Amino acid sequence: MSYALAPEMPRTRAGRFAIAAVLVVSGVAAFGSWVAWRAWRGGSGRAAATAASLAGAQYVGRAACADCHETETALWKGSDHDLAMQVPDEKTVLGDFSGSTYEHFGVTSTFTRRDGKYFVTTDGPDGKPAEFEVAYTFGVHPLQQYLLRMPQGRLQALNVCWDTRTREQGGQRWFHLYPDEAIPAGDVLHWTGPAQNWNHMCAECHSTNVHKGWIPAESRFETTFSELDVSCEACHGPASAHVTWARDHGASRGSGGVPKLTAAEMGLVADLTEPPSAWIPDPKTGIAHRERPRQSKAEIETCARCHARRALLFEDYRAGQPLLQTHEPALLDALLYHADGQQMDEDYEYGSFLQSRMYASGVSCGDCHEVHGVRRPSDPDRVCFICHLPARFDSPDHHHHENGTQGASCVECHMPSKNYMVVDGRRDHSFRVPRPDLTLKIGTPNACSGCHADKDARWANDAVAKWYPHGRSTTPHYGEALQAGRRGMPGAEVSLAQLVDDPLQPAIARASALELLGDLLGPSSLATLERALGDEDGLVRAAAVDALGALPPAVRVGLESPLLADPLRVVRIETASALAADAKQIPADLRPIFDKALAEYRAAQATNADRPEAHANLGSLELRLGNRAAARREYEEGLRLGPWFTGLWVNLADLLREEGDDAEGERVLRRGLEVAASKTDLHHALGLNLARQKRLDEALPELESATNLAPENVRFAYVYGVALLSSGKPRDALAIFARALEHRPGDRGVLSALASVHRDLGELQRAREYARRLVEAAPEDPEARRLLEELEAGR
Repeated sequence: MSYALAPEMPRTRAGRFAIAAVLVVSGVAAFGSWVAWRAWRGGSGRAAATAASLAGAQYVGRAACADCHETETALWKGSDHDLAMQVPDEKTVLGDFSGSTYEHFGVTSTFTRRDGKYFVTTDGPDGKPAEFEVAYTFGVHPLQQYLLRMPQGRLQALNVCWDTRTREQGGQRWFHLYPDEAIPAGDVLHWTGPAQNWNHMCAECHSTNVHKGWIPAESRFETTFSELDVSCEACHGPASAHVTWARDHGASRGSGGVPKLTAAEMGLVADLTEPPSAWIPDPKTGIAHRERPRQSKAEIETCARCHARRALLFEDYRAGQPLLQTHEPALLDALLYHADGQQMDEDYEYGSFLQSRMYASGVSCGDCHEVHGVRRPSDPDRVCFICHLPARFDSPDHHHHENGTQGASCVECHMPSKNYMVVDGRRDHSFRVPRPDLTLKIGTPNACSGCHADKDARWANDAVAKWYPHGRSTTPHYGEALQAGRRGMPGAEVSLAQLVDDPLQPAIARASALELLGDLLGPSSLATLERALGDEDGLVRAAAVDALGALPPAVRVGLESPLLADPLRVVRIETASALAADAKQIPADLRPIFDKALAEYRAAQATNADRPEAHANLGSLELRLGNRAAARREYEEGLRLGPWFTGLWVNLADLLREEGDDAEGERVLRRGLEVAASKTDLHHALGLNLARQKRLDEALPELESATNLAPENVRFAYVYGVALLSSGKPRDALAIFARALEHRPGDRGVLSALASVHRDLGELQRAREYARRLVEAAPEDPEARRLLEELEAGR
């Protein structure tokens, strides 16, 4: 069993933690074109920066930008980017450090100030009260956190925060990020734990030119940055070549038009601008459209570097390059998004925006946000009116509510807000039409019911259908296919394949469908995966690589090998990892590019070598390559760094199982149960271990514990049911299988087990019912058809 890198860990024991920091809300864009020519108005003196100067460009700081870019600098000052991280002083510290206290589940934190410094007395890593100095403030609105300095170069984000809203809004108070849960020392969610570590979790998005600086041999950080906050070069890249170009030609003045130089010729590492394109109103629809298609995603993907739920895989980020060169964004995972793609856990806008019709129409972050000021608009509805004619949309004929009410607001209906970090309301950037019909079909939220809490989804659906009888509710939605895939419903394979093959659907939804399709892959959907390997979107290609894991090695190597040379690094390393177990079958002429991609994969894990997940990945890689000793070293190093990480205990026990040492594997799993954050997988693995050792009576309670802790995990239930059968308890097994089927109605293994057990008990009618459902779920499975034929023949 392998575990993927998860830089944003579980938020609760059933979900994921996200970064404990305030992330700003809007995007970043290029300098205004007139500013670049402020000191050069003529056509003479034209010269270009050299490629060498760009390659060696250095960070010079915002002061070097401010003289020429006065307007942008003025907008930036006081913005969320400017105030993302600050040295504590009387102006920057917003919390009450006058000796105030806050109690949370018996732990009292006291906030004091002396000699111009700020201190917090609270429970430390050993659970005992201690005093810690505030190193930096973190964020400004609607809350402020405080980074406390710890040994080994660590900064940790205290999870007692100051609510910076006004008293009238409920602010000006201390509060805890986990108000309803005790978080003792040693818990991964404790402020001293890995979930609140600034170096790994927060730093990249709150400062400029961050390098984590993990020193493995000493288990410490030497994290560096060029500027404390999010400044010009965080988005535009190192500016030394541009500053040199500007100084060399700043005195060249004359008359005439602006010389047409490229960004590179002006010494700019990245060109975040887009060729001018007007938004043309359409009087029929009331919606504007771009005069010409968007030619670059550079601005959007620059913002996405921080405004996405993503893993950082490489620190050599180059401004303006595709996101998938250095980062891997999360897909529509069931722990992060509702099945229809609505935000559930923190997704930081990008994953939502990729789903939107706005994105598909060419809208960029800078079309809605003032990209240098990065402040939330005071009247967000007016932003909508830039492209959506108010006469048509700001009218009861459209929204069917009284003007001035919440129901008449564009954003309340199309960008519903959800609070994260207790008080931080963030709007869903998928800009969706409310779909109460999907609430009825697949249980997803809808904005109507969000306001009308006293009414049910049926009432909302009827109202929308009356207002818009030919509206969006009459059309299919990709959420239906994703929900079918998540639950393993009959027909899920077909609907997922159709979604993947539809180029008009959002790429992030198609990639998410591929992730689900991998568990349901059949002959009819194989062609879909083959086509997806050549898709124009990197998210889709990478997901297709993972989905092909069940194919025979020779087939997989033949299909996936071309992607070892993919232009996007994330696709290359996913491919190298997927093919590692079949490395000997890779043709000799492809070995060099495989070796190169594999080296990139190792480098990606080295970027996160401070985390146990990276060592789990490396250990699994070594195991697939046949290097057992190296795998064990990686697993043990990961456990030294993070004994809380459940997957490593399971991985190590699996390695021992393959070596025939289940006794030692049992000892490993029992140690894991003492310290790991989640016990579920460990109970399951220990149950399997004991069963292999012929200790079934001891195995059953462990398997039962895993099933009870994760009732939605059908695999756990299936294994427990099989164990009950082996113990001579078929009726108990049937009850477990039936309960599992409620969570995954089309699960082929469970349906096959139910049909077989009822057959063996002589209950042929029930057996036939389940066999028919099995054939419906897997129509191309000859074994399923054979079972049904035998049962219908009375055998």
